[in-house]
Amino acid sequence: MTTETFLDEHVIQFPKLGWSFRINPTAFSIFGFNIQWYGIIITFGLILALIYVLPKMKRFGLDSDRAIDVIIGGVIGGIIGARAYYVLMRWDEYKWDWKAILNTRNGGLAIYGGLIGAIIVGYIIARIRKVRALPMLDIVSLGFLIGQSIGRWGNFVNQEAFGINTDNFLGMTGGTIQRSISYDMQIGGNMYFNDVKVLWEKPVHPCFLYESLWCLLGFVILAFWSKRRKYDGQIFLMYLSWYGIERFIVEGLRTDSLMLGNIRISQALSAVLFILSVILQILLLVRRKRDPESMKLYVNTEESHQLIEESRRKRMGLSKEDAKIDGSDSDPDILNDDDDDFDMSELSILGDDDDAEGDSSDDKTEETGSPDEKTGENKEDK
Repeated sequence: MTTETFLDEHVIQFPKLGWSFRINPTAFSIFGFNIQWYGIIITFGLILALIYVLPKMKRFGLDSDRAIDVIIGGVIGGIIGARAYYVLMRWDEYKWDWKAILNTRNGGLAIYGGLIGAIIVGYIIARIRKVRALPMLDIVSLGFLIGQSIGRWGNFVNQEAFGINTDNFLGMTGGTIQRSISYDMQIGGNMYFNDVKVLWEKPVHPCFLYESLWCLLGFVILAFWSKRRKYDGQIFLMYLSWYGIERFIVEGLRTDSLMLGNIRISQALSAVLFILSVILQILLLVRRKRDPESMKLYVNTEESHQLIEESRRKRMGLSKEDAKIDGSDSDPDILNDDDDDFDMSELSILGDDDDAEGDSSDDKTEETGSPDEKTGENKEDK
């Protein structure tokens, strides 16, 4: 076969579905600087994740004014971590080209590196800003799923992160995919070196699509369960197990895996994360059954109520000193909004500001008492 039989490099096809697209990875140019669809899609996913996550902070007992600093730091750490992870795993390709290391417009971001960087930087800032790490990880896990579900479409535009040949109805091909396979299957190419057998003439697995749909489904499930979680950190552990099992399977189909010898790094890491997260979930549920009080949700604590109320008073224009409250000033109804029932609006990115806790804890009623009892207590405090 000759290169004349390749599709145009900007053409993407799903042969059995009869779909064909022509997409230039460059969206537009500004003063000679090319803006790539990859970056636009990643940014769009990030924005949607923020729009969803920020109004939900109070449901997890977090002050959004403090949490936004953690998110900003996590985003920066995530970008740096994602690129550093990818470059380190392909160091032979980048060690003589420092400019290429900083160029992320055409891809080259590793999700696990992004998660590691985001968690490390986010944790440091959370300690500084007095934001509890576990409930923060719970809420941002939902943001991760939104961002990953959308961000994977950047791989579609770039025609990358595809799998081995397939005959299923979702099989895809494209001009760039065909050229990549033809080049990498030659002696010295990555696929040849890693002993990956792929024919450029045949469709390949659309791994980006599998992961995008899996993350979207995971978001729906975890968003539903987030109001019924039993302990802080549960949603994060569920995210690790949910994403880990999918990534373990899909990584085995991919042709561009980051390798360490004969080991697919992301596949091995996915297996470890899945196993550990499942074990931890079992152990923590057993612990909660034996000692419910030790697994009390942060959203039901006095500290959470106090920090949120102080932030509210600051937004009202009170000075830092006047905004401070002691135990007698705290209002146990700060988080007691009508947010008990899950409905489809929960999945709306532009949903209303339903950031109350709802019935996520089995022991909240015991702690705060009935509405009549709370009313009486408030009158006595006054």
